[in-house]
Amino acid sequence: MSEGTCDIGLVGLAVMGQNLVLNMNDHGYKVAVFNRTTSKVDDFINNEAKGTQVVGAHSAEELCKLLKRPRRVMLMVKAGDVVDQTIEHVLPYLEKGDIIIDGGNSLFTDTNRRTKELADKGILFIGTGVSGGEEGARFGPSIMPGGNVAAWPHVKEIFQAISAKVEDGTPCCDWVGQDGAGHYVKMVHNGIEYGDIQLICEAYQLMKEALGLSADELAEIFAEWNKGELDSYLIEITAEIFAKKDDDGKPLIDKILDTAGQKGTGKWTAISALDLGQPVTLIGESVFARCLSALKDERVAASKVLEGPKKVLTVSEKKEFIEDVRRALYCSKMVSYAQGYMLLRAVEKEQNWDLNMGGIALMWRGGCIIRSVFLGNIKVAFDKNPKLQNLLLDDFFSSALNKYGWSWRKAVIHAIEIGIPMPAFSTALSFYDGYRTANLPANLLQAQRDFFGAHTYERVDKPRGEFFHTNWTGRGGRVSSTTYNA
Repeated sequence: MSEGTCDIGLVGLAVMGQNLVLNMNDHGYKVAVFNRTTSKVDDFINNEAKGTQVVGAHSAEELCKLLKRPRRVMLMVKAGDVVDQTIEHVLPYLEKGDIIIDGGNSLFTDTNRRTKELADKGILFIGTGVSGGEEGARFGPSIMPGGNVAAWPHVKEIFQAISAKVEDGTPCCDWVGQDGAGHYVKMVHNGIEYGDIQLICEAYQLMKEALGLSADELAEIFAEWNKGELDSYLIEITAEIFAKKDDDGKPLIDKILDTAGQKGTGKWTAISALDLGQPVTLIGESVFARCLSALKDERVAASKVLEGPKKVLTVSEKKEFIEDVRRALYCSKMVSYAQGYMLLRAVEKEQNWDLNMGGIALMWRGGCIIRSVFLGNIKVAFDKNPKLQNLLLDDFFSSALNKYGWSWRKAVIHAIEIGIPMPAFSTALSFYDGYRTANLPANLLQAQRDFFGAHTYERVDKPRGEFFHTNWTGRGGRVSSTTYNA
């Protein structure tokens, strides 16, 4: 193979890497591939990539020699140290102006660091989120690139060609922002995904326990929901999951153990929310719900000791109850996305990024796991008001929440009555009630902090920013504690 003939190189031939390569090949791009275990290269070339233009390389040096200038090398390897090791492995064979792309689920602070370190060496770095699983990677994922903006013109055509497209042909890929912005947006996407999945699971358990619904009946309900406001990839696959039968003809869902796994991006989102002081409660509860599910043996033991209400069927109007649950799911979903966007607003300010909020919604419209019709409404909201403070304040969202609010409450009340855990539904409703409440009891909280720690407080009859300390017992001193934000 002659040198300098391939459009892009890809390192890492796990399932996502392989499928992205085949996607690029389908769109007319010549791809060179390399894997640390070189037998995987030969295996891929002789099987999945047989009959394509894909070229195999047995070393990083050989890979880089095959690439047109400026060289574009995409890494699809495990996040963390492996990314740094792979960058060090290919760096000796690159020159100034070449581009390295990290397409894994890297932590955004690592991407911040890598962008700066490689810029100092004359290498342009992109950290990009890629969402959609193996099918998305193969036929059109959502791609969220950030990093060194000088690299974007060199990868834009390839990325937008292989990405998913919305109805009018617009690609679900655009430049997100500098440094780790792309990976941060992917992290928030995954956090919202945690929330969406947990909400759907809670709706499932509530309907199953309250109504005694079979898997086939649940399949019908979710298929019907997918025709309306909840039209989305996750609702669609949920209907298919309930319809799937095991080898013995019984529902497969009933054979699956109720302990959930996770890969960390939901946890990262919750940690970032705490770091930024943002009340992203629903994603946090969704992470903790997975942690609780993992305590299977403890839960089984506790179920024999701890009592709850008897799960009696108290629903008189089945159809009405199912509609209440649907509306509760829709309202809670709105809160989840609103919280996710609160986090994006906060990180934009902290990192001095310029994020296109409507554009992010468009990138999530297709290809990715949280793709849904609903995201079109978010795009419209930010098109109307790019400075929108909170999604819940947009007319579309506020009117739906006001209209469906009582159904939301009824669903949560019924769950409490029969002892069904609803952490995501409940925290979404609590956040909504807290956000719409002009006066919260934090005045008492501040009084307590000042009482025991001289932490000071502001007064309603004085300008914001003036702080006061009271000697509550007559024994305290006049010195107050310094203030800081967690």
